[in-house]
Parts: sequence; C-alpha cells; structure tokens
Amino acid sequence: MIKSLLIVGIGSFIGGALRYLISTLFKQFCTQGFPWGTLLVNLMGCFIFGAIFALFSKYSSTSHPWCLLLTTGLCGGFTTFSTFAYESVQMLQQGNLSGFIGYVATSLIAGISLFALGYWFFK
Repeated sequence: MIKSLLIVGIGSFIGGALRYLISTLFKQFCTQGFPWGTLLVNLMGCFIFGAIFALFSKYSSTSHPWCLLLTTGLCGGFTTFSTFAYESVQMLQQGNLSGFIGYVATSLIAGISLFALGYWFFK
C-alpha cells in the first residue's frame, strides 16, 4: 500500500506541475474570460489516460505500477476530468446506462452547485 501511495504521489506531483505550467502559459497568450488552459489540460488528460489505459490493457496489466503512476498519478494530478471520463465510458461499456446518466448528471450538477455554494459561503 505504501509503495502504491508513493507511486501515485510522484505521478500526481508531475501531473500537477505540468497542469500549472500549461495553464500559466495559456493565460499569457489567450484572451481572458475562457479557461483555455484548463480545457486543454482536461481534454489532453482524457486522451492520455485513455491511451495509457488501452496500452496497458493490451500489452501488460492495468494493475502494473507504471499504469498506476501514469493514470491515477500523472493524469489524476494533471486533471481529474480524465478519471471522470474513464469511469463514465466504463459504465457505458458495462451496459450501465442509468449509472452513467446518474454519474454524469450528479458530477456536473453537484460539482458546479457545491463550487457555487463554497464560493458564496466563503465570499
């Protein structure tokens, strides 16, 4: 368990640092008012997570330490949206349409609502 935590922590550090660098660069070059850096990071994270998961599924094992480092660690630190997308697609692949709809709707509505509530409460 400790080894897995360290692996995830190392990946998360790298992913978070990359997210910060990309977001900072985009803020310098893009117009204000739209989070282009965040959008790019989220979309890249989804693609990278899917690619890594597919490669480990095909050539190795998704429980391999490198898979943990790159998916949960790196992509999780880079963006949590990649994990959200993965779990959503996994539910669809399992034929769990009601779970998929509930998960997506709850994640979006509750996530935005709780953000707004926290913002309002501590404003």
